[in-house]
Amino acid sequence: MIRSVAKPLAFTATLLAGASLAAAAHARPMTPEDVAKLESVGAMAVSPDGARIAFTTSALPDVTEGEDNGSFKQELKVATSPELVRTYLPEDISPGGVAFSPDGRMVTFLWKKEDEETAVWGVPVDGGTYVKLAEVDDTGVRQYRFSPDGATLYLLTGPGKDEKREDEAEAGFNAKVYEEEFRPARMFAATVGAEVDENPREIALPGYVSAFDISRDGTFAIVETAPTPLVDDSYTKKRVNIIDLASGNVRAVVETSGKIDDVEIAPSGDQLSLIAGVDMNDPAATTLHLVDVSSGDYYPLNAGAAEAAVDAEWLGDGRLAAVIHVGAQSLLRIYNPDGSVHKEIDPGALILNRVESTTGASDTVAVVADSPTHPNELYVLKGESFERWTTHNPWLAEIDFGEQRTYTYTATDGQQVEGVLILPVGGVPEGGAPTIMNVHGGPEAHESNGWQTAYSKPGQVAAGKGYAVFLPNYRGSTGYGVDFAKQHQGRYTDPEFRDIVDAKKALVAEGITDPDRTGITGGSYGGYASAWGATYHSDEYAASVMFVGISDQTSKFGTTDIPYEMYNVHSRAWPWDNWQKMLEVSPIYHTDKANTPILIMHGEDDTRVDPSQSMELYRFLKVRKPDLPVRLVFYPGEGHGNRLAASRYDYNLRMMQWFDTYLKTGDRRAPMPEPRPALPDTAGGGSDEDCDC
Repeated sequence: MIRSVAKPLAFTATLLAGASLAAAAHARPMTPEDVAKLESVGAMAVSPDGARIAFTTSALPDVTEGEDNGSFKQELKVATSPELVRTYLPEDISPGGVAFSPDGRMVTFLWKKEDEETAVWGVPVDGGTYVKLAEVDDTGVRQYRFSPDGATLYLLTGPGKDEKREDEAEAGFNAKVYEEEFRPARMFAATVGAEVDENPREIALPGYVSAFDISRDGTFAIVETAPTPLVDDSYTKKRVNIIDLASGNVRAVVETSGKIDDVEIAPSGDQLSLIAGVDMNDPAATTLHLVDVSSGDYYPLNAGAAEAAVDAEWLGDGRLAAVIHVGAQSLLRIYNPDGSVHKEIDPGALILNRVESTTGASDTVAVVADSPTHPNELYVLKGESFERWTTHNPWLAEIDFGEQRTYTYTATDGQQVEGVLILPVGGVPEGGAPTIMNVHGGPEAHESNGWQTAYSKPGQVAAGKGYAVFLPNYRGSTGYGVDFAKQHQGRYTDPEFRDIVDAKKALVAEGITDPDRTGITGGSYGGYASAWGATYHSDEYAASVMFVGISDQTSKFGTTDIPYEMYNVHSRAWPWDNWQKMLEVSPIYHTDKANTPILIMHGEDDTRVDPSQSMELYRFLKVRKPDLPVRLVFYPGEGHGNRLAASRYDYNLRMMQWFDTYLKTGDRRAPMPEPRPALPDTAGGGSDEDCDC
């Protein structure tokens, strides 16, 4: 075994203050290279005594500095006080599923070692050798939970190997049968001891299980199941089963009619918290409920409120802490065990995203939160405020940020719509700034007034180049109540995309936006908005960047993995109910109006929005508008969003290059940029002189 070395990372207030002063004297704009090296806090867990918080730091390989391409890697750390952090594992271990053993002596995690299957591992909190705790020899562990006494590990695993099918495939019989031949996950109970249990006991499961948890007294489990692993079934038919661990019998089923998100067991074991949709047509699980464990009956705590519950955690004293997003802001709400509100805590400029507490008697409450000037960091609740415990990306102190704030305007029909506005570094010039409308996907999602810069989000990179950026929470967005989220249903493009045009008009009226230099970008449903902006609303937008977006609502229905989701929470009609109506809300139908240079990008392996959606729009525009600047870029190996470092960096470069060419200049007929953006020498962009050929 490799012995890990606990490395202290302590920072004093004096040093941090000195760094801030030095950075202020050398402020600089943010760049795509900065975005490529961002780190943030990922998963976290609080020790039973509340003295330690284990968390992972998530980062991509820095391909701009020559690191090998890859996806996110996690680094396990443990914090005991502000800025006192210890790293527990070698750099080549990327752990997931971080937790503490019930006695608090060990930090546990999931890890796939070389050619082995993913197993449960642990490392002593006092430092030392990491050891394997449990595994199943023919499949990987997806999730795990300890029994209260720590003697048993419950493991949710994959279905295991099908040797007959593997032999057939090797012989050339490798046909794939679409949406059939599903094999369910399995659950095992493994004994924890000096040696790994070689024969863990298998536990029968109802249906296709995606997640589970164990009650604190170890008498029952909650198991989330669906009739199939299809995405649509996970949205509309997932149920929470309450299972007696001694007999294996189902005690009760929580018969929800809408989507299910976070489910937590109360310390008393008599109730659950459940974030779920209120009905099948509710676009997202944003309403917090309490569930009676004995019957499965449930009732909402915040029904009808103009807000979204995003995470919940029971405290040791039986109260419930919930992260609530109210529009573009957030708060921590504490409920009493009976569901009444105990208090609310305003985090100020922070956007709370997740909350964790201890399984013991400690009152430690930790949150992961971001702000307009930093991605996710670890904070701990102290009284009525949050104390920052981690500082990643210290170089952000060097960045000259554009002013960021919420912005509310009135749409054409009188509806108030909110969003997040980022102003150019140095302020808005006379006549208005070139402005990028950055449209979120879903549309059952929302933008918060926190960190807003990523590989596909121009944010502060654009602000540093003189752009304003507006992120609208248009109708269909969450965070404003279920009624607001349902306003777009059965009404593709209007009012939802008209809200974005109305945002432009409001910003122009205030002198913030140059009406002739407004662009639009977004992914998925935001890609749909970007395609619509480049066709139907082409007069409004000088440039468009479309990512994994929709161009044809009829063919999208036949090629997506969520046809029922489209019907239930978007169209509220089948394509064959009115073919013409579905065609008229498709960007390809309006390519005759197109006068907006558009960059189209898509992952080749996307199953949510088939890459043919991008191909259709590209082909219609190339044939019908041959003089219009249009480019199509496919990313091999990528799906509904880019996960690899090189693909993300490439995307960011292309997006900003396109906007610099067409939006900043306002010249819709400028020559297209070179097909491949220039890369730094360290990122594989060296000259021919560097080639040994």
